[in-house]
Amino acid sequence: MRILVVGAGAVGGYFGGRMALAGQDVTFLVREARAKALAANGLVIKSPKGDAKLSDVKTVLTSQIDGPYDLVLLSCKAYDLESAMDSFAPAVGPSTAILPMLNGMRHLDVLRARFGNASVLGGVALIAATLDASRAIVQMTEMHAIVFGELDGAKSARVDAIAAALRTGGFDVDAVDVIVQQMWEKWVFLATLAGGTCLFRASIGNILAAPGGEAALRALFDECGAVAAANGHAMRAQFAERSRAMLFAQGSSLTASMLRDIENGLRTEGDHVLGDLLARRKAERPAGSGPTMLEAAYAHVKAYEARHGR
Repeated sequence: MRILVVGAGAVGGYFGGRMALAGQDVTFLVREARAKALAANGLVIKSPKGDAKLSDVKTVLTSQIDGPYDLVLLSCKAYDLESAMDSFAPAVGPSTAILPMLNGMRHLDVLRARFGNASVLGGVALIAATLDASRAIVQMTEMHAIVFGELDGAKSARVDAIAAALRTGGFDVDAVDVIVQQMWEKWVFLATLAGGTCLFRASIGNILAAPGGEAALRALFDECGAVAAANGHAMRAQFAERSRAMLFAQGSSLTASMLRDIENGLRTEGDHVLGDLLARRKAERPAGSGPTMLEAAYAHVKAYEARHGR
């Protein structure tokens, strides 16, 4: 199976690197500067699951793509989706499967409009990773998993084949028939985590220790869950229980990557994680009522972006 990983950042680089180390035919679609750096230094993974280095990194520039790939693994930031699609479009043929691991849901509509419904799978990446100053991939917890499936819930031979290829990388892989449900559930969790830690500029533990912090975080979680339910994807009991265990763990140092983006003066996915969730809210709010927690969190991120020109 020919696999094209779009970019070699923390998420795509980790999963693509693990598969390449296992002998899979993995090529990274990168810009020229990143290709030169990977050729000189290799792709380095620092992980509680075991450090690794891929020395012979196969890379390609958009202009060098020579035909369709079997699988395109996409894990760019949501705001980079349009440029990413332009870059990998020459790699998409009639039988190419595109597996996006982006936050939120809007990207599914965009990808299907560009490449057709049949080309696009649903996917969720479960990993906490970042790039350090040397551009090495640093996995921050032991969690490393990909959950994916056909958007219509059907079983398919291509899902089985992709799952087999992914599993060679040694990370957890789950091919499911409810991927849209799981994408909504991750969205609820992420919007709560991002909205809460950005609004308070603090970790979960710090928020819970503050007067009124726990009540505010619970209100945000309930609000995000209500949007999912109104769209036909109410949280399942087991997921809600796991999410609450993480979101309300006393002393937790957990923060969202969106907060780290703000702290580093970078662009955020506020429109895609918070704004799009608000746009899908079904219930009308009473006239004259104050802002909800989700509205306040989104306004906070947009004010930051306005101030910094992001």
